[in-house]
Amino acid sequence: MALVWPASTPKAVLYKDTGLVSHDSVLFVLLFDREESSRQDAVLACSALKKIYRHVLVSGASAIGNSQSEKPGENAALNILFVHLDGPAGLIAHRLEKRRGHFMPLKLLQSQFDALEPPTAPENFITVSIEKSLPEIVLEIEKAIFSG
Repeated sequence: MALVWPASTPKAVLYKDTGLVSHDSVLFVLLFDREESSRQDAVLACSALKKIYRHVLVSGASAIGNSQSEKPGENAALNILFVHLDGPAGLIAHRLEKRRGHFMPLKLLQSQFDALEPPTAPENFITVSIEKSLPEIVLEIEKAIFSG
């Protein structure tokens, strides 16, 4: 899958030493992923930290500048469940310190927590603690997907 940036979008690396570079570039990537994923069952992993990013994933380009989300079932082609992986900053920092060659430097962790807008109703989401084991996390997500 190729990602082609529109001419109006800055061609900047999303993460450097300053966090997310461009709100527009994030929205473009989300729209691209949404359109590619809407043709099939998919699991899309992204850090949709802000409500507007999740809104774009649910509603598409029409969400930009429109604060009202589609109601569940309005777009039968997309059935999106957001999984909010939640955990303490200390645990996440410890895991980031152990990673090698990852694009997300530890010094940006606090900025991510500052930017986070946790999902709330009426968004379709579950919150899963990252303090659980990986098999427990996967099982909890599978249960939510297959019971919905």
